[in-house]
Amino acid sequence: MSIFKKFFNSSTDNSGETPGDDLTNLHAGLTTDELFTLKFRKNGGKFLYCENMAEVKTHFEDILEENDWFEQEAMCFEPKLFSLLDENKIPHEKTANPKFLLASCENLIAEEGSVLLSSNQIKHHKPQELPANFVIFATTSQLVQTKSDSLRTIKQRYDKNYPSNIMAFTYFEKSKEEDFLHYGSVAKNLYLLLLEDA
Repeated sequence: MSIFKKFFNSSTDNSGETPGDDLTNLHAGLTTDELFTLKFRKNGGKFLYCENMAEVKTHFEDILEENDWFEQEAMCFEPKLFSLLDENKIPHEKTANPKFLLASCENLIAEEGSVLLSSNQIKHHKPQELPANFVIFATTSQLVQTKSDSLRTIKQRYDKNYPSNIMAFTYFEKSKEEDFLHYGSVAKNLYLLLLEDA
């Protein structure tokens, strides 16, 4: 049984509270995947765990149905993901008004519950130039503890052809109160399709 199955099966108790209700008491002793899950959900991200590609496709179709995105345009720059869009007849080439971004990521960062993207996923686009909705496809092997760990893995993965435009997306719902922690950030409605590959 994967760590995610164990975690989600025990995520509630009789009091009705979830583990994310008091994060400060829970960080000690958490594994990287548990910490990521707690932080990501606290940031407003929507998490869909998948054991295989068939579940990825099913959950992707559920997202399309939930948001009424069938027959809408998508932004996607990665040929390996085109089949998900093509199977659902979602236009993704030269789109004028994409409803969502479908992308992979460089890493998932546990300490922030954030998703790190680069020019490999979003080309030269700035956050405000991207759609308000993201659907991110990632694998459990992309989980890292810190942003420094992520930058180290990027350096190893790409040797000398480092991607540009590296940015972490941390907030996945609009903040109710503006504070200095959210200053300059662009909140995205984000769904994460996380495939178990470890």
